[in-house]
Amino acid sequence: MRLLLASMLLAQATTSAPARVQNRTLAFAEAGPITYGIAVPASYTAGEPRPLVLALHPGGERVAYQGSAFMRQIVLPALGALDAIVVAPDAPVRSWTDPVSDRAVMALLESVLGEYTIDKRRILVTGFSMGGRGTWFMASHHADIFTAAIPIAASVAGEATERLGTMPTYIIHSRNDQVVPFEPAAQNAKALEQLGRAVRFEELSGVGHYQMGGYVDALRRAGQWVAARWEK
Repeated sequence: MRLLLASMLLAQATTSAPARVQNRTLAFAEAGPITYGIAVPASYTAGEPRPLVLALHPGGERVAYQGSAFMRQIVLPALGALDAIVVAPDAPVRSWTDPVSDRAVMALLESVLGEYTIDKRRILVTGFSMGGRGTWFMASHHADIFTAAIPIAASVAGEATERLGTMPTYIIHSRNDQVVPFEPAAQNAKALEQLGRAVRFEELSGVGHYQMGGYVDALRRAGQWVAARWEK
């Protein structure tokens, strides 16, 4: 019933006006300005709490506003119905698990939390490939901030599942991923299940690692599942 209610609410939200998307910079002395994209629902008004989504881009050629492109191409089409504020930074170094990246992300979140009215019970982190690895890292190291995680096509080595607590976690991985092995992701999902955690594992087939657009529908289903968990 809760999943049905969440799905209905998400379906209603898809009829709303598109989010306002901006490319911005934030001063960060340690590694230079943080470039990031932010999408704010057109219906947002100050004082009305909204969910927050942190979107972590995959690796590849480093270009300005890589996070913003990932947000526009993958995250907003899949999770726009959450009616959340979405923030998508560029990694200041070539890894989201680097301490510099960690501090940059925390500085950016602090800025967003100060500027917008955020429902702190509904803060989601998601990412693809390198960004999926970053999702595991951020969720496990900042379980006091994030309340849901959706790692996609991600390695999990070194991340302690115990740190996630009761955080709802939706794992998406393809059997045809030629870059990040499938089995470790499946095993990590099983480990979370054995710990009694709120976890869902979606196995895809026929989608390669570089076919990122092929993951949008799964990410949309993940968003619906997370919304239902938030309603509990």
